[in-house]
Amino acid sequence: MKKRPVTTLFMLSSVDGKISTGNSDLLDVDSDYPAMDGVKEGLHQYYEIEQTTDLWSLNSGLVQAKLGVNQKEYPDKTPVSFVVIDNKNLTGHGVRYFCRRAKTFVLVTTNSQHPAFSVQKNNLHIICQQKLDLRAVLEELYAVYHCERITIQTGGMLNGLFLREKLFDYIDIVVAPVLIGGKDTATLIDGTSITGREELGLLGVLKLVRCEVMEDSYLRLRYEVVG
Repeated sequence: MKKRPVTTLFMLSSVDGKISTGNSDLLDVDSDYPAMDGVKEGLHQYYEIEQTTDLWSLNSGLVQAKLGVNQKEYPDKTPVSFVVIDNKNLTGHGVRYFCRRAKTFVLVTTNSQHPAFSVQKNNLHIICQQKLDLRAVLEELYAVYHCERITIQTGGMLNGLFLREKLFDYIDIVVAPVLIGGKDTATLIDGTSITGREELGLLGVLKLVRCEVMEDSYLRLRYEVVG
C-alpha cells in the first residue's frame, strides 16, 4: 500500500453536530456565531487552535467561496500549504488568492476547464482526475509534495467521502454551546447513508484521546480513528 499523510479532521461543531447555522448560503457559523450571545464569547478559542494545526490544510472550494476568497483582497504569504478540492466554485481571483497565501497551493479538480488552468503561478499545482479519488490525492501529496501530515476542514459531503474511504486518522472537534437542528443543515459527516448491517464496517470507530473543558462552555474532543 502506498504511503499517505497522517490526516486530522478539525472542525467547529454545534452540540448536535451541525457545521452550519442553517440550509442557506446566507447562513454560516463564521458570520453568525460572532453575533450570538452565549456563543460569541468563546469562539476565539477555535480560531486560536486552528492556528496551531498542520502546515498542510485541505479545504473545499464550496466552503472557501462562501468565506469570500473570490472577492477578498489578496493576503500576505503564510508558511501553510493549501489543498483545495473544487470543480466550479473558485474563480481565477480565488485561485490567485490561495497562490498569494500559500507556500504551495494544490488544486484538485475533475473539471478540465477550471479557471486554475489559466493562472500562471510558480507555487500552483493542479491534480486533475477523471473521477475524484481521495486516496490517490493523498498518496500524490505524500509522494510528490512531501506532505506528511494534513488537517482536513471540508464540508459534510466531502467529509463523508473521507470517512467511507477510511482516510481519517484523527478527529479534533471544538464543540460550541449551541443547538441548531434542521434535517437539511450540514453536519460533520454527510453523504450517503449505509442501508444494511453488512455495511457497518464503513462506520468510523473512535478512541477518545482527550476531552478538554474550555472557557465559556466550549469543549474540545480529540479522538483516534481505530476502525
